[in-house]
Amino acid sequence: MPSTGSIAGPVQALINEFSKLPTVGPKTAARLVFYLLNRPRNEAQSLAEAILAVKDKVRFCSICFSLTEHEPCDICSDERRDASIICVVAEAKDIYAIERTGVFKGHYHVLGGLISPMDGIGAAQLRVKELVERIRVAEPTEIILATNPNAEGEATALYLSRLLQPLETSVSRLAYGLPIGADLDYADELTLAKAVEGRRSF
Repeated sequence: MPSTGSIAGPVQALINEFSKLPTVGPKTAARLVFYLLNRPRNEAQSLAEAILAVKDKVRFCSICFSLTEHEPCDICSDERRDASIICVVAEAKDIYAIERTGVFKGHYHVLGGLISPMDGIGAAQLRVKELVERIRVAEPTEIILATNPNAEGEATALYLSRLLQPLETSVSRLAYGLPIGADLDYADELTLAKAVEGRRSF
């Protein structure tokens, strides 16, 4: 593969654009560009049209703030789903992860990120106010906090649990611990501790 430093014009411009994507470095970007150069023009056209369609047609649902082509989104408008349970997630992509399990049949609320003082992100930058207002109006029976089990996710969950306590709505947190098929002797101390704390009866 030729050095990207010696390439100019549209090839370098496309490499630069791909490099702006998360987890895509210059080498990966160059591979993608050279792959596209070797594909038929109609494939590149389809890719370009798909990208533009996402930007032109996809927007935030006015209720849950997930990504949607329709208003409201398919989940919020589905009368078969349980509107009394709201699962709070950080990003819209988290909804797709939960939906793949086929287990959860409630509604969602997308915060748009996590509390992260290091990055200058506080509750005011998230859709917390919208969540509180939604709970006051809809009066759900349970709020599930489904943020990641890392420092930012834990801080956000703790903040929300304290904030929502006066609303007298049941607030729960996703359980986490040992993955299915794991051996105890290979688990780290924190994972084991969380598994013990999150134990349940049969």
